[in-house]
Amino acid sequence: MKTIKDLEFGGERPLYALHGARLENVTIHPGESSIKEGSDIEAVNCRFEGKYVFWEVTDFTVHNCYFAESARSSLWYSRGCRMIDCKVDAPKLFRRMQGIYVENTDFPNGEQFLWDCRDIELRNVSIGNCDYVFMHSENIRIYNYRQDGNYGFQYAKNVEIRNAVINSKDAFWEAENVTVYDSEINGEYLGWYGKNLRFVRCHLTGEQLLCYVDGLVLEDCTFGEDANLLFEYSTLDATVKGHLTSVKNPTSGRLRAGSIGEIIIDENIKQPADCRITVGKQ
Repeated sequence: MKTIKDLEFGGERPLYALHGARLENVTIHPGESSIKEGSDIEAVNCRFEGKYVFWEVTDFTVHNCYFAESARSSLWYSRGCRMIDCKVDAPKLFRRMQGIYVENTDFPNGEQFLWDCRDIELRNVSIGNCDYVFMHSENIRIYNYRQDGNYGFQYAKNVEIRNAVINSKDAFWEAENVTVYDSEINGEYLGWYGKNLRFVRCHLTGEQLLCYVDGLVLEDCTFGEDANLLFEYSTLDATVKGHLTSVKNPTSGRLRAGSIGEIIIDENIKQPADCRITVGKQ
């Protein structure tokens, strides 16, 4: 593997089709497509200022690097990416990629991150300003995570999340096969139209949560006082610790809660309309 060290590049495609290389203390100034169509690359202590850096690149590691805000859309259409201990101010990263591992990295400007991606693992990651993060992505594993931005995980499939704080209106809309452990999720309209959503020891807040869900499972979860009109037209198997403000028209299944302020079953309930609700000390 050749080494490129202590150099600066700019303009369009300065390292185009680079293969089998280690970049150390390299700066990529504004320009476009600096490392497009490359493979087997390791970048350490580098600074990226230009757009479209890692496009159509296979098997690359980015360690202790900085992506400036001007380096927008720098990781697209690539496979086998490892990003560790980086600082990232660039928006619109990770599009139509497969095989992404990110560790100990924060993304304060996470606009349109991780769209149409597959096989993703995040550890000790936070993403801010991140409306629509994980749109249409699949096979996602997340550990120790914070998200601040709406519409997260829309249309996502096969998701497992542990130890997270997610502040997101309309999270997990039409998502499928999702399990969340030991996490806090804050935002209205959580999980609408989802399929096979499971929450274990989670705390959930926001209005009209978990409606229109096919196959909802709750295990030892708690809900905030603002969580009202829950479970409308959902099929569920739910054990809730403590109090629920209100429940409306669950379609079928069973619900066990410590107490429920209001149970609304009206003429609009959908068949089979046989959800068993049990109230009492858990």
